[in-house]
Amino acid sequence: MAIGGGTGLSVLLRGLKHHVGTERLRQLTGVVTVTDDGGSSGRLRRELGVLPPGDIRNCIAALADDEDLLTRLFQYRFPNGGGLLGHSFGNLFLTALTGITGDFHQAILTAESVLSVRGKIFPATLADVRLRGRGVSGRIYEGESAIGLSGEELAAVELDPANPPAFPQAVAALERADLILLGPGSLYTSILPNLLIPGIRQALVKTRARVVLLLNLMTQPGETDGMMGLDHLRALVRQAGEGIIDAVLVNSTPIPPPLIAHYAETGSVPVAVDRAVLEALGVEVHEADLLAADGDLIRHDPEKLARAVLELTPHSPAPLSRPSTHPAGERGAQERFSAN
Repeated sequence: MAIGGGTGLSVLLRGLKHHVGTERLRQLTGVVTVTDDGGSSGRLRRELGVLPPGDIRNCIAALADDEDLLTRLFQYRFPNGGGLLGHSFGNLFLTALTGITGDFHQAILTAESVLSVRGKIFPATLADVRLRGRGVSGRIYEGESAIGLSGEELAAVELDPANPPAFPQAVAALERADLILLGPGSLYTSILPNLLIPGIRQALVKTRARVVLLLNLMTQPGETDGMMGLDHLRALVRQAGEGIIDAVLVNSTPIPPPLIAHYAETGSVPVAVDRAVLEALGVEVHEADLLAADGDLIRHDPEKLARAVLELTPHSPAPLSRPSTHPAGERGAQERFSAN
């Protein structure tokens, strides 16, 4: 079970789909944020009043056969054509199906059938929600795109309207999950929007499955400048409450210095993790080689990420038990974690 949005979630799903049906991965489900307001999705949202299809489209394509013509068609983006410029065929397909059926989820189901995907994709909510951010300066940023370009530390993000209903099937999938993954992806615009939905957040608090945060490799300019692993966890606790994150998965492979120098020009630096500090706070730290050999880009390798995640899955059909109450020492650590 994976929760997120943007390109990070699709990378994870692309790697995991090849293992669906094995002992370690009987089913694969993605819960996707619907707060995108940029690009093709933003235009369709403003002009036609539909939920943004872009992140959903990317995840459906990631779960499909990458060599299939229909998958490439689904991801095709029009290079010209006036009103078509910049739109992807998949976004238009999902929008048209929503108009025909009057049901965004039915549009997703049809797309999944057409592309023969190896999993299920659920929107976190069917409500028309917008994301709003508040910087430490007090400045308000309206919309996901503005938040991603804020350029200052964010004090909080919120949904408008607040407390939208969670998509029931997404909640049911969380309740059945053996392992729940958050990310990788943009902290404030891909991961947290899902956790701001009360039904999703409550399901994560109640689940007996282990919840693992897949940490990003690099900070994101304009959104998580200077934020290391502990800072990411503090932000999640501050916004979603304690008792959600059980473990983090981090990359163990050194990033080549020339790539680090290249990314530093944009203000992006590696997300460092102090293992001893996190473990003292009751958070498990798992390390693995997750780095893709991708030329000038620093990104997760889908297959490496999938293998590392599968090592965290339960060995038996029963989900890993999560303590109903924290021992006194661990609870104290959680409180220190959120207060600092």
